[in-house]
Amino acid sequence: MRLFLTLLTAVLLFSACGGDSSSDSSDSSSEPAATADTTPLGSASVSGSISFTGTAPDRNRIRQDRECAELNADPVLNESVVVNDNGTLRNVFVYVKEGLGDYSFAIPSEPVVFNQDGCVYTPHVFGIQVGQTLKIINGDPLMHNVNALANENRPFNMGMPNQGDERERSFRVPELMLRIKCDVHAWMNAYAGVVDHPFHSVSDDTGSFSIGQLPAGEYVFEAWHEKYGTATETVTVTDGEAVSVDFSFGS
Repeated sequence: MRLFLTLLTAVLLFSACGGDSSSDSSDSSSEPAATADTTPLGSASVSGSISFTGTAPDRNRIRQDRECAELNADPVLNESVVVNDNGTLRNVFVYVKEGLGDYSFAIPSEPVVFNQDGCVYTPHVFGIQVGQTLKIINGDPLMHNVNALANENRPFNMGMPNQGDERERSFRVPELMLRIKCDVHAWMNAYAGVVDHPFHSVSDDTGSFSIGQLPAGEYVFEAWHEKYGTATETVTVTDGEAVSVDFSFGS
């Protein structure tokens, strides 16, 4: 009887401690969203440029600390308003806001790369699809941190102390625009446009953007700028059609 009680006690203790050694150590912020049947991409495209009206503001020099300044051959300038030489506006996020209905799209296999280089986040504005991997790199030989101030998604705040450090995250739901900041270097900030489709772009150093592989249909496109707000245009495309649409912002 005593032997039986001893064996029974051992079994109960093993069960209480968890006989199954598996555990869930994953970070829910990096889990991709559940995939559904996806919609084939189309053959239409929308492209254009972002014009700037008025007097372009001066780009103020960022007063970096000595360690960061030594990493840059040239002065680092503020990126909140960047007017290109041809009178267009850089860093404007353009995306399909309405018109996709119940479409769902495959998650891109390629990550979006987000670097910390010369104590500057690069890119300053970027788009990423729900579930797509955000690959975060510390390219500097000093400490940075990445503080994602998410409202709809799970926020994260992580230190990256060494050059070459890499982290991966993803977002579960759309969120516009998600701000990212560095608590170590207060001037470092960036914005992510998280959408549930691949139809987004950011204006470049010529003010241009391009969005391809759209299914035929009528869409509302929105352009977002961190200082000047938003503008929208309604565009109808047919299969194989290339449509041009321009936005304008200014002071």
